Amino acid sequence: VQLQASGGGLVQAGGSLRLSCAASGGTVSRSCMGWFRQAPGKEREFLAAISWSGGTSYRADSVKGRFTVSRDNSKNTVYLQMNNLKPDDTAIYYCRRSRRTYYSGDYAYSASYEYDSWGQGTQVTVSS
Repeated sequence: VQLQASGGGLVQAGGSLRLSCAASGGTVSRSCMGWFRQAPGKEREFLAAISWSGGTSYRADSVKGRFTVSRDNSKNTVYLQMNNLKPDDTAIYYCRRSRRTYYSGDYAYSASYEYDSWGQGTQVTVSS
């Protein structure tokens, strides 16, 4: 499956963006989906994940209260709503599909090793 993140752009601090992750060549509706980012000079960072059903989600402390993950399995798409953006949120944002499917349960994984390879990201730049 190919994953393409989109919806990034330039926004002022305090603003909002909604990222989308569209899948092609396969389905993501039976897998946990995660959002990650990589800022310049920093390691890749887990942000949020949502279980295959959407019934369970998990967010990193750094984005709790500001970012919300959701999904629409009928559209094979996952979203990341980002509010109250800060300059430290400037990064390339990626979505990833978990290696496990619904057979393993309805979980939201935070560990990078639980996910497949990285797809195309989208740049988010927050100005102060």
